[in-house]
Amino acid sequence: MKLILTHEVANLGAPGDVVEVKNGYGRNFLVPRGLAIHWTKGADKQISTIKKAREVRDVRDLGHAEEIKSQLEAQPVNLQVRAGSGGRLFGSVTVTDIVEAVRASGGPDIDKRRIEIVQPIKSLGPHEVNVRIHPEVIASLALNVVPS
Repeated sequence: MKLILTHEVANLGAPGDVVEVKNGYGRNFLVPRGLAIHWTKGADKQISTIKKAREVRDVRDLGHAEEIKSQLEAQPVNLQVRAGSGGRLFGSVTVTDIVEAVRASGGPDIDKRRIEIVQPIKSLGPHEVNVRIHPEVIASLALNVVPS
């Protein structure tokens, strides 16, 4: 099945890429979640608009990515959340919470789709979060979850 990606999919491609996937993966996962659209000759026109939008969001070059990485790794980010006794959170920390905390601490603007949380953050204390700034540059963000 031939699809056009509308969002970045790990190990598959970036927005605007035309990919060939198995029928079940495309029909049952990518298309229903809005991560891809069916490829047609008419849909080729949409590729250019998707790629233009991606270029606006993307980091300019490797040097710019390294600059953003140094800003993110320079200082830990404090995130205030509601917590119960024993240090357990009411819910978990989301990528939107992390983006807002980085902005509030004076850090660079980052896209929430670039944040990778390996395990859900459900406790107080220091945590490590990866931010995929560029295909070749991954920053480790020191996140300190504190009670509000």
